[in-house]
Amino acid sequence: MIFSIPKVALILALFGVVPFAWGAITSVSEAAFNFGIDNFGARFVGPLIQLSYGIIILCFMSGVLWGFATKMERKSASQGYILSVIPALWAFFSMGRGPISDTISLIIGFVAVLLLDRHFYLLKLTPNWWMNLRTPLTFLVISLLGLGIII
Repeated sequence: MIFSIPKVALILALFGVVPFAWGAITSVSEAAFNFGIDNFGARFVGPLIQLSYGIIILCFMSGVLWGFATKMERKSASQGYILSVIPALWAFFSMGRGPISDTISLIIGFVAVLLLDRHFYLLKLTPNWWMNLRTPLTFLVISLLGLGIII
């Protein structure tokens, strides 16, 4: 399963999880939090890095889905384009209510992206390995985000 994912795509995707992991680590470790504050600043620790990076990634995923929509036939392409902008619009309109509410909104957004990924996958618009990458990656990200809620 994991071997069908191109190595570069897998490595880049795993590196893309680092800010979520760092946010979780700095939420549970005072030493890591202080190290992050001292070396990177307040924006790069705890839920702040997770929220700002999560918004970026939801918008990035909108762009990825837009790319899949370009492969659709003319009539259904409109639906694909509309679906592809949902994650970015969700990130824009659902943020700003506080760290816990915003984190819940991000989790909902990432679950929605996974459903959209599956939709485009079933339409055969994604690489064959797409869901093998996106499913575990999504669950890893929402788990790391979830730590910020329960801590």
